[in-house]
Amino acid sequence: MNARRPLLAALAAGLLTLTAACGDPGSSGTAPTTAATVTAEEVATCDPVAGESLVVLEDDQGLQTVDNIVPAVNAGAAAADPALVPLLDAVSATLDTATLIELNKAVDVDRQTSTQVAEQYLAEKGLTTQDQVGSGRQVVIGAANFSESATLAELYAGVLRAAGYDASTQAIGNRETYLPAVQAGALTAVPEYAGTLTEFLNKGANGPDAPALASSDLDATMAELTTLGEGVGLVLGTPSQAQDQNAFAVTTAFAEEYDVSTLSELADTCGGVVLGGPPECPERPFCQPGLVDTYGLQVGEFVSLDPGGPLTKTALQQGRITLGLVFSSDAALAG
Repeated sequence: MNARRPLLAALAAGLLTLTAACGDPGSSGTAPTTAATVTAEEVATCDPVAGESLVVLEDDQGLQTVDNIVPAVNAGAAAADPALVPLLDAVSATLDTATLIELNKAVDVDRQTSTQVAEQYLAEKGLTTQDQVGSGRQVVIGAANFSESATLAELYAGVLRAAGYDASTQAIGNRETYLPAVQAGALTAVPEYAGTLTEFLNKGANGPDAPALASSDLDATMAELTTLGEGVGLVLGTPSQAQDQNAFAVTTAFAEEYDVSTLSELADTCGGVVLGGPPECPERPFCQPGLVDTYGLQVGEFVSLDPGGPLTKTALQQGRITLGLVFSSDAALAG
């Protein structure tokens, strides 16, 4: 599990259960039922379809919290250097999720270094020609301990070097380690994830049981994050269109056979699915309960795998599960 995501929770093995919320009908129009024990044959009307390529189904009813890439900058550095945040925002303006997937593929699959990938990308996007506003000032861009963060940090550092800064990168572990370094000024900036950072700061300011402030609404989430950031010495740049969030994938072959591209269409088409994901999925609102409550999706069987990792992706490709929890910027989603 990497630094941008909280861990998911555990599944007890046993009888296959179809779980739906009690109360009002789900937003997909499927009336809820009480929990019942069923067999996979009774509900799994859409059999998994094996295939190498994967595709994310659109979360068209906003189950997941936004997690757009956004620069988080030391407030003192941003105040002293008005050119700093706009340069980082110039990188954000070029990024969307499809682009982030390709950058991750270049590193994770094609085995290029993050530095090589960033240099090529900045040149392709015309970001290596900048006004020389840095005057040799030293800046250090932090990165978490996973390849996507390292590549984003290299993009930030590269555009700053092009503008005349003495910019370097430093891998510094997880959020609990790198964020205090940004606040203290030991790091100038770090690539962050809007929803995850909002909740990290929210819990820190308001306690572990504080109601969530991040949501599927990017503008509302950024408004909360900006306020929280001000309280701890952070300035937030403009979020990119690129997201690395929880997402649900099927094989491309499955999507074509059943003609589905959204989670609503999946719920309307399939009487039941085999869901794969991390052990905590049956207990987490953004995973199995969310699929049931928000979409009315019937889960005929849950298979305990890993959080967006190789076990989940392999199970999808081999046709052992219908639907799997992945990360939306995973290199395996590259076309």
